[in-house]
Amino acid sequence: MSAVLEARGVTRSFGPIRVLHGIDFALLPGEVHALIGENGAGKSTMMKILGGYLSPTEGELLLDGQPVRFADQRDAESAGILMIHQEFNLALQLTVEENLFLGREKRRGIFLDKAAMRDEARDLLARLDCHVNPRARIRDLSVPDRQMVEIARAIGRNARVLIMDEPTAVLTGRETDVLLGQIERLRAQGTAILYTSHKLDEIARIADRVTVLRDGSHITTRPAKGFTEHGMAEAMVGRELSDLFPPKPVAGDDIVLEVESLTVPGKVRDASFSLRRGEVLGFAGLVGSGRTELMEAIVGLRPATGAVRVNGKPLAAGSVLAARKAGLVYLTEDRKEKGLLLGKSLTENLTLLALDRFGTLTIDKRAEDKALTRAISDFDIRVKDRGMTAGSLSGGNQQKLLLAKTMLAEPQIVIIDEPTRGIDIGTKQQIYDFIAALAAQGKSVIVVSSELAEVIGLADRVIVMGRGHIAGELTGDAITEDAILRRAMGVGELTGASA
Repeated sequence: MSAVLEARGVTRSFGPIRVLHGIDFALLPGEVHALIGENGAGKSTMMKILGGYLSPTEGELLLDGQPVRFADQRDAESAGILMIHQEFNLALQLTVEENLFLGREKRRGIFLDKAAMRDEARDLLARLDCHVNPRARIRDLSVPDRQMVEIARAIGRNARVLIMDEPTAVLTGRETDVLLGQIERLRAQGTAILYTSHKLDEIARIADRVTVLRDGSHITTRPAKGFTEHGMAEAMVGRELSDLFPPKPVAGDDIVLEVESLTVPGKVRDASFSLRRGEVLGFAGLVGSGRTELMEAIVGLRPATGAVRVNGKPLAAGSVLAARKAGLVYLTEDRKEKGLLLGKSLTENLTLLALDRFGTLTIDKRAEDKALTRAISDFDIRVKDRGMTAGSLSGGNQQKLLLAKTMLAEPQIVIIDEPTRGIDIGTKQQIYDFIAALAAQGKSVIVVSSELAEVIGLADRVIVMGRGHIAGELTGDAITEDAILRRAMGVGELTGASA
């Protein structure tokens, strides 16, 4: 079978830095071809070249066997090649239906045919089992719903080639199942799908072939059948992977954080729990269960009623500054919109929470530079140029920068929301080790994660949320996927530590 889209000897350089080294890659009609590798391996660059967002420095692209050079992504889209971005490419101020038809609006004469667009929008969303109102504005949607709109927009354009960059990173298990079902339908129709994900179980489930990149070089392309998740991980990182999770820390007896009857209007009701010194406490639950809203309320980012005490002292409600002064910090799940200033330098991002340590009237630039040097070393932040912007880093390195920025404030209690979303397995292991090291230093950590394996592997106590309230608590060997899901969905026993 002839390739619909092919790369031959493709290289890409940014100034003197070469990030792709002579890549050969072929995408066949009616196949799902997975492209995997660690953050910084060159996956995003390769996808952007195939999608018309970047041009190769050397080498060529072939479409249906003929050399082609895309002027931009619109040129590629006109040839039937569409890309679903990990970073949403949506107009926040417009409605769902306006985004779905942006640039290809339906008309009746000189007027927009809004009724036809609304009907088709409902159909596209229904195919994804997404119940979003087509008239809702994107800025008012949750992150998972925005992702579903992004996917619906691509599916609605009947692409010959569909490039999907981490499409399930923010989706629930149910939403992921629906999406993978749609991918199987598109494959059966002959659509060529390039799929990248750090969730290797998805790759094993959906892919026909797998290509591995490492440090900008092609490592292997082979059938997915028989290519185990462990084998994929080792090919990505180039070394034997030991146990992914470090030993669980032993918590002390001192209570460092007490949350009592905390209620966030419309989101969380009557939540109470405590956190011990040196403990890693997991928070699990389905998307929309109120986990993030609860954490944001604890650190003063949302209005709430109830009480929060740090080391026995009441924390002023609604004050992020008071939380920080008490040694309590929060790493947001949305590093791109809320965690980092993507257009600013690494140094500006790193020192933002602790500017008072670098001067009052003027900033000590030399001290800032030394802080960046330490952060790059301590957190293994892979940078090509110290003067680059935060937005130029890979996803994993952005997360490391966010961790470094937060820890520069020297907190005693750290809340980490979705610590490894969209991050490769090698970087995941580094972050897990970092979390364990924090606990070993006597700091206390709350890990909020939609990945059940993550909370099970890191925490010796897990609090489960469901529909805006705490649905149960599990400890030790009672922490299982089945026990967590039963409580999250309100099935069976809802309290106690037994399974």
